[in-house]
Amino acid sequence: MKSAKKIISFSAIVIAFVSCSSCEPEVKKDPEIPVNDPIHEKPVIPVLDYSIVATVPHDTTAFTEGLLFHDNKLFESTGSPDNMPELKSVLGIVDMKTGKLDAKVELDKKAYPFGEGMVILNEKIYQVTYKEQTGFIYDVKTFKKIGQFNYSNKEGWGLTTDGTYIIMSDGTNNLTYFDAEMKPVKTLAVNENGYAADALNELEYIKGFIYANIYTTGYIVKIDPKTGNIVAKINLTPKFYEMHTAHPNTLEMNGIAYDSIADKIYVTGKLWPVMYEVKFDH
Repeated sequence: MKSAKKIISFSAIVIAFVSCSSCEPEVKKDPEIPVNDPIHEKPVIPVLDYSIVATVPHDTTAFTEGLLFHDNKLFESTGSPDNMPELKSVLGIVDMKTGKLDAKVELDKKAYPFGEGMVILNEKIYQVTYKEQTGFIYDVKTFKKIGQFNYSNKEGWGLTTDGTYIIMSDGTNNLTYFDAEMKPVKTLAVNENGYAADALNELEYIKGFIYANIYTTGYIVKIDPKTGNIVAKINLTPKFYEMHTAHPNTLEMNGIAYDSIADKIYVTGKLWPVMYEVKFDH
C-alpha cells in the first residue's frame, strides 16, 4: 500500500504542475541585488597544496593516538583495540632512524583498556584514556607518574597545547580547553561554513592554529582558535588510500607532529610502516 500511495501522490503533483505551469506568480527581484550575489554565498574553504618531502620509518605495532615533538625528540602514545589483543596502550619516544617506539609507560589494560592522545606542557606529559574519563600526568624526563585527573567529556581523543592551555578533542565538534591542573576553562565549537565539524581526532598546534585529523578520512583541517572556524584543509586522501592498498593491515590516518625547531611537519596513521614529512603553507 505504501508504494501505491507514492504513485498517486506523484501523479497528483505532475497534474498540478502541468495545470498551473502557466499561472505561476511572478517573482519580484530586487534590482539592487544581483541574482548570483557572491556576498550571500558561503566562502569556499581552501584546500592547501602540499608535497611529500621525505618518508621515515614508523612502528607497525603503534596504533597511533598521540604524536608530538619535544626537545628534539618525537613522542608517541598508542591505543589497544579489543579486537587486537596483541597491541598495548603505551607512551614513549620514537627512534627516527628505525621508527621503533621505545615504550616508557604502559597502561594496565584491565583498568584502562585504551590509551589515547598526549601532550607536554611545563615539562609534564598528560595522557588521556578513551572511555574511562581518566588521565595521567608523568614527568617528561623520568616518565614517572606524578598525577592523575578526571574529566567530564564522555570520551578522550586527542590533545595539544597553545602554550597556556591544554586542548582536548572528544570525537564531537567541540574542543575543550583545560588549565595545567586539568580544570576545564572553556569549549570551542568547530564549524565548517556554519555546520558542526565533528570527528576531530589527533591535534597539533602550529603557529597560532589548531590542526586536526578528521577520523576515518584522509583530511586534516586548520582551525582558527579565535572563531572555531575551519579556514583550510589538507587533502591527504591519496596517501591514505595508497598506504592501505600497499599495506592492508594499516588503519586510519592519525598523528600530526610539528618540529618547531626544524619547522617540519610529520603525519602518519595507525599501524603505518612510515611517517611522511609533509610540506605546506602554515
